[in-house]
Amino acid sequence: QVQLVESGGGSVQAGGSLRLSCAASGHTYSRSLIAWFRQAPGRQREGVAVFNTGGDCTYYTDSVKGRFTVSRYNAENTFYLEMNSLKPEDTAIYYCAADLRRWVGCPSRLEARDFPYWGQGTQVTVSS
Repeated sequence: QVQLVESGGGSVQAGGSLRLSCAASGHTYSRSLIAWFRQAPGRQREGVAVFNTGGDCTYYTDSVKGRFTVSRYNAENTFYLEMNSLKPEDTAIYYCAADLRRWVGCPSRLEARDFPYWGQGTQVTVSS
C-alpha cells in the first residue's frame, strides 16, 4: 500500500540549507501531487509546496518562494524539498503528503484535508 517516508531533517544555523527527501512507494504516482506541509509549535499545519509528478507545475507558499525548491530524483519515486537561506521561523516538523488523483496543473492553495496519505514527519530546527 502507499507509504511515504521523510528524511533529511536536522538542526542548522540561520542561512544554512537542508534537503528533505520523501520516499514514496506502493503506487505509480502518475500525475499525482506530492506536497510538503509543516507545523511549527503553536501554529496550524501549513502547506509549503507541491509537485505534480506529471511535470505540469510546482507551487510554493509565499513565505518560501525563492528559497525552497521541490524536485524529483529522475523517474524514481523520491521527491526532494531543497531548503536554502533557512530562517528560524522555518523551524517545524515537515511532512510529505500525496494526493493520488490524476491532476492537470497544481492547486492554488494546499489544504491538508485533500491529502489522504502522509509521512510521519521530520524535524527541522533553525537556530539564530
